Amino acid sequence: MEKAISIALIMLFMAAFIGCGDTKVIDGIEYDIYGVANSEEKKNTDIEYRIITGNVFWSCILIGTIIAPIYFICFSLYEPVGIKDHSKPKGAL
Repeated sequence: MEKAISIALIMLFMAAFIGCGDTKVIDGIEYDIYGVANSEEKKNTDIEYRIITGNVFWSCILIGTIIAPIYFICFSLYEPVGIKDHSKPKGAL
């Protein structure tokens, strides 16, 4: 039983650290995912980003490990979607 739990935990960790977010090439430039800790270096104000829901999910599931949620939230929370549409007013849907 203990061996089965160990194998299940190892598989869970392997699945957790497979990147749920991807970098995206927009107009020939590759934009990387970012999180709370590295937003100053990686966030581009002209690019629209969305939250990586898979990483939020894994952060909640693996909250007891402490390390996984820190990684997901600090370094892998947002992924690039495309160029921002500046013609829409702020707050418009």
